[in-house]
Amino acid sequence: MREASSGQAVAIGLDIAKLKVDVCVRLPDGKSRSKVISNSKAGFEELMIWLGKHGAAGAHACMEATGPYWQELAEFLADAGHPVSVVNPARIKAYGIASGARSKTDAADAKVIADFCATQCPELWQAPPPAVRVLRALVARRQALVDLRTEEGNRLQVAHVSVKASIETVLLTLNEQIDAIEQQIRQHIDDDPTLKSQRELLDSVPGLGDATIPTLLGHLGGPMRFASSKQAVAYAGVDVRHYESGSSVRGRPRLSKRGNASLRRALYMPAVVSMRLTGWGKAFTARLTRAGKPKMVIIGALMRKLVEMSYAILKSGKPFDPGRHSA
Repeated sequence: MREASSGQAVAIGLDIAKLKVDVCVRLPDGKSRSKVISNSKAGFEELMIWLGKHGAAGAHACMEATGPYWQELAEFLADAGHPVSVVNPARIKAYGIASGARSKTDAADAKVIADFCATQCPELWQAPPPAVRVLRALVARRQALVDLRTEEGNRLQVAHVSVKASIETVLLTLNEQIDAIEQQIRQHIDDDPTLKSQRELLDSVPGLGDATIPTLLGHLGGPMRFASSKQAVAYAGVDVRHYESGSSVRGRPRLSKRGNASLRRALYMPAVVSMRLTGWGKAFTARLTRAGKPKMVIIGALMRKLVEMSYAILKSGKPFDPGRHSA
């Protein structure tokens, strides 16, 4: 992980939503300039022109790691030569409270993020390699097709006889498309030496299979993107969040679900399989069962463990070791 530069340089704060991005440029004298762009390639190009006009070309940009909407802009800015930081929203919130920020608007949030970037010098995010980005897009497309197939299959169960043939034709086409994109995923991994070796490493983990490994590689490939397994766990949204009431922390801890939903979704079935069928998963489950943990808490813990193991294996370049990774 690269280190961010220090000092009161120009900083860019970005509050990112599904359709728009609120931008704040913080100048060295503490003054700021604001703009709203669309969260699209056209908006990003517009942003680059605007940043140049305000002396912010190549400036340090900072955004929150919330949902899936930040990733495309982060990659665009990194490709354009901007240092980029992607920060846990809790850090930004704490900074805003400490600095006395009162307004709660998207524009105000962008300013808080810009001030945080300028004064706290957060560590820099590393953009995934192009091959990983392609894999991530392919995996996302496969999941979209699978979801469509599920919807059509459900329709078929209750459809009038007059439309069943139409639905069956759509299902046939979807099956062909899914087969084709799965072949494309396999070929893409085979054609990239790094992805191919990483697939072999993750294939050594009992419980992970062909349906899950490409998703893990698409999001965790290039593990130096994360400074620690804790960051990778937070990115997946399988970190534990405690719910407080007054001064007490009595609510049952739950998955934060603040991270990447598609990665979290891909981890569920491997966690269930690991719990029932793998040696390390059975031992892990037995230990938590003895501690009185309910089934869904155990599944969440197994999802978290799979991320931690995958991160450690990809970073070390060494395959699954029951003695080291099952502890």
